[in-house]
Amino acid sequence: MSITNILVCGIGGQGVMTATEILAEAALSLGYDVKKTEVAGMSQRGGVVTSHLRFGPQVLSPQIMPGDADLLVGFEAAEALRWAHMLKPGGVALVNVGRLVPPVVNIGLYDYPDDPIGSIRALGIETHAFDASAMAQALGNVRLGNTVMLGAMADRLPFPAGVLLDAVLARFGARKPQLVDVNRLAFERGRQAVAAGEAQPAALAG
Repeated sequence: MSITNILVCGIGGQGVMTATEILAEAALSLGYDVKKTEVAGMSQRGGVVTSHLRFGPQVLSPQIMPGDADLLVGFEAAEALRWAHMLKPGGVALVNVGRLVPPVVNIGLYDYPDDPIGSIRALGIETHAFDASAMAQALGNVRLGNTVMLGAMADRLPFPAGVLLDAVLARFGARKPQLVDVNRLAFERGRQAVAAGEAQPAALAG
C-alpha cells in the first residue's frame, strides 16, 4: 500500500491543527505509521496555518513535497489556491467557501483572489466547494466547521468513514458528552456536501 499525503490549510482559529490531529488518531487506530507537521503563523491571532499529514506502512518524513499531495483540504478558499501546487495529478481539493480574509491580505502582502475556487478548477483540479462555515453556524457553533471539513474528507480516505467519525466523537465527546450528537450531525453534513456532487468538472489546464 502506498503512502497517503494530506495537506490541510487555513487560518488560525478554524481548527486546522485539531482536524489534522484527529485524522492522525484515526490512522493510528488502524495501525498505520503516521507522521505530521504544522506551520503556524501566529495562529491565535488568525495567522496562516498549514498541516502536513502522511500515513502508510512506513513513513520516514512528515513533509509533503510539491506535487505529492493526494488531498488538499482548504478551510479557507484563498489559502487552498495558494497551496494548490502541492497536489499531485489526479489529486482532489475540498474547500470551504466561507470567506475569512487572511492577515497577509489585510497588511497588503497579498491580494485576495476574485474567484479562488474558479482559479483552482482552472488548474485542472477536481474541486469540491461548499460552505462549511455556514453549515457550522446553522448547527449553532462556528467551531463545528472543522468537524464539517472532516466529514467532507471521510469518503476520500483509504479507510472507512466510520473510523474517522469514531475519532471525532472520541475527541469531542470525552470532555463534553453533549457535543457528540451535534458533531455527528456536522460530520454527516460535510459528507453529504461532497456526496451531493457540488463539485464542477475541472477545467482543462492550458
